[in-house]
Amino acid sequence: MTSGSGVEFVRMRRRAAARVALGEQREGSKVSRRTVFVGILAAIAASGCATQQQFLDQNQGMAMQTAVARGQFEMNCPQATGVIISREVVQPALQGPWVQGIQRAEYTIGVEGCGARKAFVVICPEGGGGCFAAGPGPFHQY
Repeated sequence: MTSGSGVEFVRMRRRAAARVALGEQREGSKVSRRTVFVGILAAIAASGCATQQQFLDQNQGMAMQTAVARGQFEMNCPQATGVIISREVVQPALQGPWVQGIQRAEYTIGVEGCGARKAFVVICPEGGGGCFAAGPGPFHQY
């Protein structure tokens, strides 16, 4: 009986050692999976920023042309020129599983010429064929 219980003791020790080894492996796997997951999230976030910059760069020329053309008309000054004051990507107001709004590039452009200066907000919708300059004043009337 002593030898039988000794064999059983050895088997129990081996099983316990195996469980500990597997537990350490699983724990190590969790850490490496977590690290991979965080790395993937960081890569997605970085690529999203690059995409927004590209989106802004692609539409900047058209936005400038739109603002300058409107400024030249409103100020009756064909020599008017423009300068980018600010630019940003505006996320859609509505987003959800069934509703997707349109992302847009928004530029604030100053136009100066013939002794006058005006600022225009120019919006370029993603996937659209052009940009439009919003008029001065509030966008809503309450």
